[in-house]
Amino acid sequence: MNFMDNTMKYSVPKETNESEVRETLTEVYRALQEKGYNPITQIVGYLLSGDPAFIPRHNNARSLIGKIERDKLIEELVKVYLASQQSE
Repeated sequence: MNFMDNTMKYSVPKETNESEVRETLTEVYRALQEKGYNPITQIVGYLLSGDPAFIPRHNNARSLIGKIERDKLIEELVKVYLASQQSE
């Protein structure tokens, strides 16, 4: 049997709470808007690459987003998206 046939289980560290993640994403989004960037594409660029250069230092956004693990950010985004789909 090929190892690619097996499903791997992934666990996200729980040290960051959901409200902190949401507040951070909201603040980063606002900072990106204020600087004239497309917040969605910039955040996606950061999440995919891990390169903090996608996030400006404006309003301390780069430092804020860097305090939260990217996998935790992605987990929260997926969770909120799927919850919104179920409520439609």
